Amino acid sequence: MPHRITALTDPAPTASGSRPAWLASDGEGAPTGSAFLRMFSGRGQRHLAELELAVHRCERRQGIGTRLLAAAVAAARDDGRRSLLAQAEDGSPGDLFLAARGFRRVLALTYARLPLADVDLRRMDDLVRRPHEGYRLVRWEGTVPPELALSFAASRRAMDDMPMEDTDYGTVVWDVDRVRAAADAVAARGDLLHTVAVVRTADGSVVGFSELVVPGDGRGDGTHYGTGVLPEHRSHGLGLWMKAESVRRARERHPELGGLLTDTADSNTHMRAINDTLGYLPTHKAVEYQLDL
Repeated sequence: MPHRITALTDPAPTASGSRPAWLASDGEGAPTGSAFLRMFSGRGQRHLAELELAVHRCERRQGIGTRLLAAAVAAARDDGRRSLLAQAEDGSPGDLFLAARGFRRVLALTYARLPLADVDLRRMDDLVRRPHEGYRLVRWEGTVPPELALSFAASRRAMDDMPMEDTDYGTVVWDVDRVRAAADAVAARGDLLHTVAVVRTADGSVVGFSELVVPGDGRGDGTHYGTGVLPEHRSHGLGLWMKAESVRRARERHPELGGLLTDTADSNTHMRAINDTLGYLPTHKAVEYQLDL
């Protein structure tokens, strides 16, 4: 009996977009695969959709993935999307699947992990204590403090020019409401958001930030959500300064945390150098694919 593809109920759209989904099942109703499509709704990304597709390893080569992909592509086209993104581990079945179905490679990524048990806290302290004239570090957990909210939202443009190679990613437009909504989303799922930022002492404005999300129980691995410095404040070592403080605080605040995870575009040589300096070890490589609709 052929596998059935069922469209699932789309949860209520959020501030960042909607998320239609499809489930593949066999003749007895057992799930065999799934596809999730993230439809971005923010200004600067309304042309974009992002796909997550998976088929159980025992059910592959039966056309299930192809049918799930067809459903997702049709939905993206019907919604007027221009580009569809999907990611796969380099050399994996997903990598071969996307390459054979019209997707093109647009970005290479390296994933890395810092084992916190191996961190030299004395060295981290030395990095954090180095003076950076005209700047100071600030830290908060959860939602940004009200007095920093406006300049923190403005500082998010530091990510606008991060290396994305040929990816049609667009621009994420941030305001205070979006910053607060992102923090609320992390809290709602039970995780902890830690932010380290650099403030210019002359006017108290945020000029850079580094975000880390930690599981609510303080165990397992934390994940870096992004580190950025405004272009006009680069070349002062602020990225390394913030990330070193983020590592130091994670080790102190969450002694049972195993490690910190990060992913970086291979072309982002500056951030890769920071990760190398701090002791992050590559774990695997991934490829970002794009289908031009």
